Amino acid sequence: MTDAGRQTDAFEFPILVGDIGGTNARFAVIEHAGAATGEPQIVHTADFATIDDAIRGAVLERLGVQPHSALLAIAGPVIGDEIPLTNCPWVVRPKGMAATVGLMDIMVLNDFEAQALAVVALGDHHLEKIGGGDALAHASRAVLGPGTGLGVAGLIKSDGQWIPVAGEGGHMDIGPRTARDYQIWPHIEPLEGRVSGEQILSGRGLVNTYRAVALADGKTPVFTSPAEITKAALDKSDAVAEEALALFVTCLGRTAGDVALVFKAQGGVYLAGGIAQKIVPALKSGNFRAAFDDKAPHSEWMSEIPVYVITDPLGALAGLAGYARAPHTFGVETAGRRWRN
Repeated sequence: MTDAGRQTDAFEFPILVGDIGGTNARFAVIEHAGAATGEPQIVHTADFATIDDAIRGAVLERLGVQPHSALLAIAGPVIGDEIPLTNCPWVVRPKGMAATVGLMDIMVLNDFEAQALAVVALGDHHLEKIGGGDALAHASRAVLGPGTGLGVAGLIKSDGQWIPVAGEGGHMDIGPRTARDYQIWPHIEPLEGRVSGEQILSGRGLVNTYRAVALADGKTPVFTSPAEITKAALDKSDAVAEEALALFVTCLGRTAGDVALVFKAQGGVYLAGGIAQKIVPALKSGNFRAAFDDKAPHSEWMSEIPVYVITDPLGALAGLAGYARAPHTFGVETAGRRWRN
């Protein structure tokens, strides 16, 4: 039954925390209130037919622990009792998890809600600053990150609680601005007739952008994976890859700046996910900051907003663990998203 009760209700240990992306799923167990988060178990979603199979294989069998509760962050909106992931064929069915994996209390969040919680849970040593001034301690914050898709969330402080605001901002339109953009955009593969953020700012989006840059100049694309393109760009061994990554960085700056405007994110903008971690040199030396700040009539104000790359690859698990231990410190709505068997 869905629990519409108080959001401060505690979770019973052991607690399973899980960050379920389109490509990888990361799990860890907190065995009791005083315990550190256990060793993370990372699996490829393609290796398991269902999330239940993944929990059985990665947690129950590998760790030999039976969690009572679970906090699961998924890549997609949390609606209804059957929750599909956006970029993965898994469907989360909390009502059946008591029978399949022995979970009696399940909370499902959007994956970028968990990344927003991580902003509070992680220390400064897990952050790499990309320009701007000092963060205002109690001001709103924004989180976004290119990965299998493009995740976006906000974090707002109200009445002593941090409140994560989930959304599907990765599907906002993104358009050309410069003369060169107008040469490239016709070659960017649209999705149902439009170019959204994910068509550029994701792993497949980087490939899409690289291909578009090549075709705009009448060249044949050589690389087929984000890793190949990133390596060639950072090594400066391929001009098309360099331009593609530069455009990726510029578009990320534009989009991050837009999200900062939406949330008035004077507490900082945080870039999450593996792609941001891999391209820190490009973010620091490229056009990211100029594109972020270029928001007339607010350019001066934007230049003061700090941007950070979250360097902890397991940041979402840290955010979920922080919430699991002290749910009363966060304003996370449970109605329609928590199931107790």
